[in-house]
Amino acid sequence: MPIPAEINNLIKHLNQELDLTEQQATEGLVIARKILNHFPNNIILVQYFAYLNNALFLVNLDKRYIQEIIETLSSTQIMKNEEIQEIGEGLASELGRVMEARIAVTEIKNRLEYLQ
Repeated sequence: MPIPAEINNLIKHLNQELDLTEQQATEGLVIARKILNHFPNNIILVQYFAYLNNALFLVNLDKRYIQEIIETLSSTQIMKNEEIQEIGEGLASELGRVMEARIAVTEIKNRLEYLQ
């Protein structure tokens, strides 16, 4: 079954947000490691470091989730409209969560850059 255009657009947007989140989190972790070398007992820095690691974990989980959806849609001959709508709603919800996470990651990265 070909992937419906609406689902495909959601997947593309979600992948873009995931890529941005991954990039920001990775850059933030590099900065956090440098600062943590000087202040290893700073609880706030440790929390930032943990949050950024969790964001990368979220990115990896979501990329697998998207791949599973693509495989499901590609391997299924016929799907009911309700099933397609449910997949779209799930992707849209995940997109919202990823966008929130990206905003938080960007804020943390900006704070860490200020501390450098």
